[in-house]
Amino acid sequence: MSIVKEFREFAVRGNVVDLAVGVIIGGAFGKIVSSLVADVVMPPLGVILGGVNFTGLKLTLKKAEGAAAAVTLNYGSFLQTVVDFTIVAFAIFMMVKAINRLRRKEEAAPATPPAPTKEELLLTEIRDVLRSRA
Repeated sequence: MSIVKEFREFAVRGNVVDLAVGVIIGGAFGKIVSSLVADVVMPPLGVILGGVNFTGLKLTLKKAEGAAAAVTLNYGSFLQTVVDFTIVAFAIFMMVKAINRLRRKEEAAPATPPAPTKEELLLTEIRDVLRSRA
């Protein structure tokens, strides 16, 4: 089998397409959550904490000298990323929880037994007649 044919079979499999869709939607979802954190959650939190802008928090390890830039430890950006991750993880947790709840409802619904076939009905009648004669 040629490499091109083998790659085409691999690429058009359902799992690969599903994965690609998941990655694209995940990237878009990540942008939404990042905007939610940066534009909605962090400003009020900064006001509560006295106007602190988390992304601007840094510790200067070495001041700028001439053309050399200052060496800083940007822990505010790290805090921002941790908050982003926490919100994304919580949102995914809630989504999985809702999906699992729907699945449990589907599983809990008892399936109606199939109607008996003509042969089963006939055999039931024969059984009942034989019982009544005994």
